[in-house]
Amino acid sequence: MTVAAPPPSAPAGPAGPQLVIITGVSGSGKSTALRALEDSGFYCVDNLPIVLLEKLLQLSGHTAGEVSRIAAVVDARDVRFLPEAPRILGELRKLGIPLTVLFLDATDESLVRRYSETRRRHPLSGDTGTVLDGVAAERQALAGLHAVADEVVDTTNLNVHDLKRLVGKRFVSGEGAKLGVTVVSFGFRYGIPAHSDLVLDVRFLPNPYFIPELRSRVGTEPAVRDFVLSQPDAQAFLDRLYDFGGFLLPRYKAEGKSYLTIAIGCTGGKHRSVAIAGELARRLEAAGQAVRLWHRDIEKE
Repeated sequence: MTVAAPPPSAPAGPAGPQLVIITGVSGSGKSTALRALEDSGFYCVDNLPIVLLEKLLQLSGHTAGEVSRIAAVVDARDVRFLPEAPRILGELRKLGIPLTVLFLDATDESLVRRYSETRRRHPLSGDTGTVLDGVAAERQALAGLHAVADEVVDTTNLNVHDLKRLVGKRFVSGEGAKLGVTVVSFGFRYGIPAHSDLVLDVRFLPNPYFIPELRSRVGTEPAVRDFVLSQPDAQAFLDRLYDFGGFLLPRYKAEGKSYLTIAIGCTGGKHRSVAIAGELARRLEAAGQAVRLWHRDIEKE
């Protein structure tokens, strides 16, 4: 197999997309590392046969630069092709592909404990072998990748959050490292949005529903928005919420969280919550925070 460079239209840098190969023993945290990169904007592939790496890079060349960072897990599930890995990676490096091989490892004792906790069978232990038998076979199969790894990380004493932070600091910078925030307005009568991290109730504010000329309108319209935001309590609430966000968002990010959903609710999700959510999103965006705004129940009767 001859490894060719991606087409000229592909590159995000001088020789193509940034490529991170995650490998290592089963139970060492490869899935956690891959998810951390996926949350940061990498195009991720799990259990990629190493012989298909060339094809993946070529396909990335047809995305007009949209796929500029790729992460792939290559491990012992690919046992038939693993002997080819050092040669293929070496050829890519000769072509100048920005390539990093991250090898995750852990002590035998910690791997046995993790398998015991999850009650999984080691993929190389066979029908009658133990976890230790599988680990030994896996280490042998991965010896070639271990030898060409740019970095070997022992995850024995790392929890999930530690590993995500490590991967983030090592491979993520700029926009990809920012916490993604979604602000969603909703009506309590329709239920709290799933996956909300923070739920705030603005039913303490005067309700435009009881003002005849505003009842049929929604919180995105100037008349309703101005009515809601003109209330002193609305401004006090927004000021405190904005300050709270300034405290909270960096700490969520430091813990490895990639997305935060702030749900703001009123009775029907058409007036107060819509106006408050819109103003909060505006303030966050003005401060440089990327925000997705969603009015979940604004069209409901």
